[in-house]
Amino acid sequence: MGQILAIDYGKARCGMAATDDMQIIASGLDTVATSSVLLFLKKYFNENIVDEVVIGLPTDLKGNASEVETDILKFIALFRKEFPEVVVHRFDERFTSKMASFFISQSGKNRKQRQEKGLIDKVSATIILQNFLEQKTK
Repeated sequence: MGQILAIDYGKARCGMAATDDMQIIASGLDTVATSSVLLFLKKYFNENIVDEVVIGLPTDLKGNASEVETDILKFIALFRKEFPEVVVHRFDERFTSKMASFFISQSGKNRKQRQEKGLIDKVSATIILQNFLEQKTK
C-alpha cells in the first residue's frame, strides 16, 4: 500500500501533505511554488510509493467553482499525462484556509508565523487530506 498525497493548489503556491504508508495519518510536507509542482512531484514519486492524489476543489458557499479552478483543471491534465498510474480525486476545500489559520493560532506560533501563507497552504493541504481519509473510512 502506498501513500495518498494532497495538493492545496494555488496560483502562486501549492501546499502539500501526505499520509503514512498505511494511509492512516495526514502530515504536512511542504509548500512549493506552483511553477515547480510537477518537478517536486517527480522527485517525491521517485522516492515514495504514491497510490492516489487528492486535489482541493475550491468552491464558494453556493457551490460555484472559484477562478483558480481553470488552472487546476489544466494542472490535472498535465498530471495525468505525467503520472497516468496515479488515481486523482477532488475534495471540497471550503474553509480549509480559515481552519488552518485557526489551528496555527492555537499552536502558539507568533503573529508573523501565523500569517505566513506557505504554512497556511501546507496546513490546508493536511486538513484536506485528513478530511478525505475520514470520508474514505465511512
